Amino acid sequence: MDTSKVATSNATTAATGKKPSRAGAIASWADERLGIASMAKKNLRKVFPDHWSFMLGEIALWSFVVLLLTGVFLTLWFTPSMGEVTYHGSYEQLRGIQMSEAYASSLRLSFDVRGGLLMRQMHHWAAMLFVASMMVHLLRVFFTGAYRKPRELNWVIGSLLLLLGTLEGFTGYSLPDDLLSGTGIRAADGFVKATPVVGTYMSFFLFDGEFPGESIIPRLYTIHVLLIPGLLLALIAAHMLLLVYHKHTQWPGPGRTEKNVVGFPMLPVYAAKAGGFFFVVFGVTALMGALLSINPVWKYGPYDPSKVTAGSQPDWYMGWPDGALRIMPGIESHFWGITISWNVLLPILVLPMLMFTILLLLPFIDAWITGDKREHHLLERPRNAPTRTATMVALMTMYGLFWAAGGNDIIAITLHASINQITYFLRAAVFIGPVIAFVITRRWCISLQRKDNDDLLHGYETGIIMRSAEGGYSEKHLPVAPSRAYTLTARDRDPVPNGHHEEVDANGLPGPAKGRLTGLRNRIRTVWYADNVQKPTPEELAAGHHHAEHEHELQGPMDGHAADGHQFDGHHLVEDEHLRSH
Repeated sequence: MDTSKVATSNATTAATGKKPSRAGAIASWADERLGIASMAKKNLRKVFPDHWSFMLGEIALWSFVVLLLTGVFLTLWFTPSMGEVTYHGSYEQLRGIQMSEAYASSLRLSFDVRGGLLMRQMHHWAAMLFVASMMVHLLRVFFTGAYRKPRELNWVIGSLLLLLGTLEGFTGYSLPDDLLSGTGIRAADGFVKATPVVGTYMSFFLFDGEFPGESIIPRLYTIHVLLIPGLLLALIAAHMLLLVYHKHTQWPGPGRTEKNVVGFPMLPVYAAKAGGFFFVVFGVTALMGALLSINPVWKYGPYDPSKVTAGSQPDWYMGWPDGALRIMPGIESHFWGITISWNVLLPILVLPMLMFTILLLLPFIDAWITGDKREHHLLERPRNAPTRTATMVALMTMYGLFWAAGGNDIIAITLHASINQITYFLRAAVFIGPVIAFVITRRWCISLQRKDNDDLLHGYETGIIMRSAEGGYSEKHLPVAPSRAYTLTARDRDPVPNGHHEEVDANGLPGPAKGRLTGLRNRIRTVWYADNVQKPTPEELAAGHHHAEHEHELQGPMDGHAADGHQFDGHHLVEDEHLRSH
């Protein structure tokens, strides 16, 4: 028995003259055994930075909560069975028609259960929002370099969440067993059978016999409500724990370093903001579910293997592999009595796995190319990493073109164009478009870097035209504010500005060559940093400030003051730069 705690409790009771309340006694009992108070005190005061872009991850989190809440409601009335029944419900157009119990329960949820249609549509819209917000969140993390050491594992977890969220959406999309979702399952059966050698066996075990069988809906239901949600919850918990452990990234600014976090504590500020944001996400999802119709299964009718819905398309996040399938030329090979359908294998099985593997390995590829093994807690502006930014824009362009190809028939009907011409155009565009996007984005970023350097060295353009005594005209420039200058200079100089990539030892002396892989990395690194604009050195800043002071003396005594009232202090910037360089 710990006599010190008992003595402290007795002393407290004697000092106050009151016995602790029952709730206080229970809290003390739990704290003595679990150490909750010390852990809570540490974490409830944890600081979170304040920036709108950090809320993108919260949209994904709260939309997942909405999915859980609405999903629990739907499970109470949905029947995951493919047993045949005759419909006698409220929807008159389908009365007397044979359908599966799954489809009949979907109709009952839509027309007979109070609030059922609202819950169905909220669930579907929340799924759309969940996947979309995860994608945008991953883009924000990549463009700002937040995936760098020590957060590579969190990037991997986020990528797995995106993959599982996509699979979860497909399984939920398939459950109503209407004609549209049945068409999607039929397509999935074809994709599985396209797997060389083992495809037919995989399809047999998945459907428990020939397609469609009677087991696929119950199996998808188990995966949808139990397996994948459990994995998502576990990964989200791991993601949040790593976020707390590594501390949050933040944008550079005065007072912000790699060793601190500037923002608001968890309680009361951040908790109130996060709670309010949940109700915003819930409210927007409720409005969309109430006002915007989505997946009207009663219009499609029950699934019939002999029919296919005209213009059938999957949900948007499954559209890009469908687009790759549509524009892939029909190529097949025959080996020893085995047919390999390259027109299905490559766009559906190989391409998604390849794209996901690239996404998963991006932090490690970046670290290998740049050789950067340091920890990073300050974010990087996308313009200051032109090649990295351009690479993601190229991947986004390819994704967008594949996604557009998934609606080539709808585009042809809407624009009264030839579907063949659209297909031929997209076949070329998915290869040419990313290259054009890469070049344009990279040059754009480099131009923005040059503009930042001009603002630092020569001040920003005021739009005021000055006339000299000789009759010449020039535009008046004013120094940027110190806080703005700090943001522009809070970045590292590129490690290889001159294109030399010799491996060096701890003393700075060239080391021995380490094989072809090192040579390949050095060549890639040369391209990676080619044409990048370095930030000004302390000497260049001092020279630019001296030149600006000389111009200001010629223009007037008030020219050295910024429009916002800040006095430009070039020596302060140089001093900060000197400190950062060390």
